[in-house]
Amino acid sequence: MRIQSLPTQLVNQIAAGEVVERPFSVVKELVENCFDAGASQIIIDIEQGGIRLIRIRDNGCGIYKGDLPLALSRHATSKIANLDDLEHVSSMGFRGEALPSISSVARLTLISRTEDAECAWKVSADGTEKDFNPQPDPHPPGTTIEVRELFYNIPARRKFLKTEKTEFSHIESLIKKMALSRFDIGFVLNHNQREVMNLKPAETEQAQEKRISSICSSAFIENSVKIDFEASGLQLSGWVGLPTYSRSQPDMQYFYVNDRLIKDRLVTHAVKQAYQDVLFHGRHPVFVLFLGLDPALVDVNAHPAKLEVRFREGRMVHDFLFKALHRSLADLRPGEQQNGARKIEEFTPVAADAEVAKIPVQNRMPSSAPYSPQQAALPINVAENIEAYAKLYPKNDKNLNVKLNEPIIEETNDIPPLGYAVAHLHSIFILTETEKGIILVDAHAAHERVTYERLKKQYHQGVVPSQPLLLPLKIQVSNGEAELAEQEHEFFSALGFELNRTGPESIVIRATPALLGREDMDALVRDILADIVTHGMSQRAQEKSNQILASMACHGSVRAKRKLTIAEMNALLRDMEQTERIGQCNHGRPTWVELSTADLDKFFLRGQ
Repeated sequence: MRIQSLPTQLVNQIAAGEVVERPFSVVKELVENCFDAGASQIIIDIEQGGIRLIRIRDNGCGIYKGDLPLALSRHATSKIANLDDLEHVSSMGFRGEALPSISSVARLTLISRTEDAECAWKVSADGTEKDFNPQPDPHPPGTTIEVRELFYNIPARRKFLKTEKTEFSHIESLIKKMALSRFDIGFVLNHNQREVMNLKPAETEQAQEKRISSICSSAFIENSVKIDFEASGLQLSGWVGLPTYSRSQPDMQYFYVNDRLIKDRLVTHAVKQAYQDVLFHGRHPVFVLFLGLDPALVDVNAHPAKLEVRFREGRMVHDFLFKALHRSLADLRPGEQQNGARKIEEFTPVAADAEVAKIPVQNRMPSSAPYSPQQAALPINVAENIEAYAKLYPKNDKNLNVKLNEPIIEETNDIPPLGYAVAHLHSIFILTETEKGIILVDAHAAHERVTYERLKKQYHQGVVPSQPLLLPLKIQVSNGEAELAEQEHEFFSALGFELNRTGPESIVIRATPALLGREDMDALVRDILADIVTHGMSQRAQEKSNQILASMACHGSVRAKRKLTIAEMNALLRDMEQTERIGQCNHGRPTWVELSTADLDKFFLRGQ
C-alpha cells in the first residue's frame, strides 16, 4: 500500500488512546486546564460514572472567541511557544492534545467567556477540527466543558469500562488527590445530581489540615508531622505519618512535584529508605508531600498522561528527599503535643525535649507478631545513664536510689516528658506517671532502639569499643560460615568483634562490642553470619551494616521477664528522651503508648 496521511479524526482518536483511558482520564485533563486558567472554584458534574456526562465549570480567565477553534485543534496551546518554554514548563498542560482527542471519542461542547467579553461563546466538536460555528451564550466569565456519551463511536473501547460505581470511584479518588494539590481552589463534585464533595478554598494551615482530614481522615493529621525543608534550590513541605500510623497498602501516599501529582520510582525508593528501620514489616507509610523545584530541573513531558516525570538531577533529588524525611523521623522525641502535628524546618537535630505528636492509643498499630524474641538475659547498662540523669534532673536524685518497686513521690514540677517509673508490670512493661497522665513502655523494644542508635553512631564514627573476653568462646559453625568469618575479619572488627578461625568448622570469639552484654554471643555471631549470607557482601556497606547492627541491638537489649529496678527504668526513660526514632523499635513496633488523664476519666465515666 502507498503511504498516505491519516484523516484528522482518526489521528485524534489514536491520540485519545494515550490520553483518554476512561472517564477519570477526561476529568483529569479538564480539571488541569482549570488550574492553568487561574480558577478559584471548580464544579464537576458526573452522570452514570462519567459515561453519560462529564461537565466541568470554572471561573478562570476564559478563552477568547477567536481562539475557540484553535483550542479544539491538535498541538495548539497558549502555554508554550518555543523549545525554551518546553524545557521550563510550569503549567499543568501544554501538549494541546486533550480537547481534540476527547472530542474525537465523545460529543464535546465548549462554552467560554473572558472577563472583558460582552457574552460567552459556545462551540461543539467531533474531532474533525472543522465546521466550528461559535454561538453566543449567557455563560458567566469562565469556562464550561461538557463531554457526553464517551466512546459512543468506539463500541469496543466502551465495553472495557467498568460499572458506573467503579468508574465514579476513580473520579472521586482523582478529585481528592487534585484537591490536596491546590488548597487555594474550591471543589464541588456531584454525581447523578447528588453532591458528593464540597471543599472550600483553604488558605490557612488550619483550613488545609481540615481539608486533609476530610480526605485522608482526622487520624492522619493527629498522627502526622508537618515538615518544611529547603536546600539546594529544592523545597519539601507537607505532612508525613508517624511510623506507628501506617497502612497495609500504599493507598495513602500523595506526592506532588510543582503541584503535579506523580508516581516515581526514585521518590518511592527515597521514602522507603527513610522509613527503613522504623516501619513494621509489611506496612506502608502515609504522606502528603509537595516538592518544589525549578521547572528546568524536571521533565514533565515523559508520559502522555503526565503521570510520571524525569528529574534531571535524580541523585540530588533522591538524597534531598531521603535526608529530609529521615531527619524528620529521627528528630521525633517524647514531649508535648502541638495540635496533633509538629513542624520541622531544619536538618539539624532538635533538642532532647523536642515536641512530638501524642498518638491516641486507639490509632496505634497493634503488633501482628507474637512477642517472643529469643534474647539472652543480658543486663541493661545504666551506670552512665544514671549519672547523666542526675545531671539533667538534679532535684530528683532521690529517685535513683529507691528500693525495688518503691512508689515514687514527686515533689517538683520539673517532670520530664516520659515521667518517672512507678512499676515494672509483668517484668515487661514500665509504668510511668507524667504530668498529663500515664505511659506504658515496652522495655525491650525501647532499649533495643536506644542500643541500635548508639551502635550506629559508634559504627559510622569508626569507634565501636570492644571488650576482651576473660575466657575466649569457641563455637562450632559450618565450613562456609568459618570461611566467611575469616574473609570478613575486618568487617567484624568494625562491629567490635575479634574472631579467629581455629579449624575447618570452628571459630573463637575473643572480644565483643562493649555496649552489649556477655551472654549468648555465640547465637549473635551465628545470626550475623546468617545475615551476611542472606544479604550478600556486594550491597552497600551502610545498608548491610544497619541490618546487622539492628540484629546486634536486639540481642543486646534487656529481654522480657528481666526485672528492672526503679533506677534502671528511669535511666532507660531518660535515654529514650535523648534517642532518635524512639517511637518505634528496630522492627517498627511501638515502644510506648500514652493515656492522658482525660482518657482515664472516660474509662471510668468520671465527670459524666
